[in-house]
Amino acid sequence: MEQDTFEELEQAFRSAGPAAVFDLLIGQAMQAKDYRMLFGTRMMQIRHELRLPLIETEPTINFAGDRLLAYENALNKAAREAGELYLENGDIVNAWTYFKAIGDLAPVAAAIERVDGGAQLDRVIEIAFHERVHPRKGFELILAHHGICRAITLFAVNRDYTSRQDCLQLLVRSLYGQLTASLRETIASVEGAAPDNASLAELIAGRPWLFEGTSSYVDSTHLTAILRFTPELEETGSLRMAVEMADYGQCLAPMFHFRGDPPFEDTYADHAVCLRALLGENVDHAVAHFRKKASEATAALGDTTPAEVLIELLVRLGRHAEAIEASLQFFPSSGANPLSCASAIQLCQMAGDFRRLRNLARERGDLLAFSAAVIQS
Repeated sequence: MEQDTFEELEQAFRSAGPAAVFDLLIGQAMQAKDYRMLFGTRMMQIRHELRLPLIETEPTINFAGDRLLAYENALNKAAREAGELYLENGDIVNAWTYFKAIGDLAPVAAAIERVDGGAQLDRVIEIAFHERVHPRKGFELILAHHGICRAITLFAVNRDYTSRQDCLQLLVRSLYGQLTASLRETIASVEGAAPDNASLAELIAGRPWLFEGTSSYVDSTHLTAILRFTPELEETGSLRMAVEMADYGQCLAPMFHFRGDPPFEDTYADHAVCLRALLGENVDHAVAHFRKKASEATAALGDTTPAEVLIELLVRLGRHAEAIEASLQFFPSSGANPLSCASAIQLCQMAGDFRRLRNLARERGDLLAFSAAVIQS
């Protein structure tokens, strides 16, 4: 800032007092697009009005009532003004500082929705995905600019239910798009043209030559990694794509068949069975398939993971009575509750079976569950 400005500030104070100083500062901040200084000026104004020291030194504001309300309102208004001005200038990173302070995510989320790239991209991704301002868009940007491998790694540690669904759909659709594009290119090179708008299932149907030797069309480690998450899917279109990718995997040469964790040891075939059941296809076969795996794993290894998968599948299928029976079979005592699916008590609640909940709670000495059954029944 030029030395003349300091002189102007002193002259403004001598001629018209503090209000003139604040007006001059605001004008300078707006002209320079220095919205940090604008915010600081607004806060200095309210501190002057409340007879506080103009430079903040105290750790907390030691007043209440109307004075505290006035200070908080001024803070919110000043932060919103600075944040909006930064957004108007395309500066999401600095805008977030102010909107975060007042707990308003919506304006920043709306701005992030329009982002395709830019110098601030990595920090915008961090705000969107890691700070939960717009997880779906953040994940979309990760896929577009950092690749599917990085996206898989970040998805694996995301524990937020809502954004997991959105991000998993993006993962599935992204890999499905890569796979169909690669197959169309190969088909066109051999047949002269590839079917327009054909699904993955339609592209591989009747073309066994696509899988001769060690031919593959996407990184198989990416395929198996994504399939591992697909039983979580709820959206029908993405489930259908996941089934088709599992079917594609079964056509690959043995070297691309990586052994998975129980009960999905045969990664492609076992996921295909599960995912089809979630689409309402061959449901009884799927239940029998995973019941057998649960029984064998529990008997031979004491591994209850397949049992938990079975119970979760039965819940997703709306077969709560069977889920309760499976839970009682594989987790017979109150001290052996499953880690990744609903307990027998929870399953009774989900089923609305309060008579059974009451009896089970009495057997297990669970006073809270017993009370819940008595009240709800």
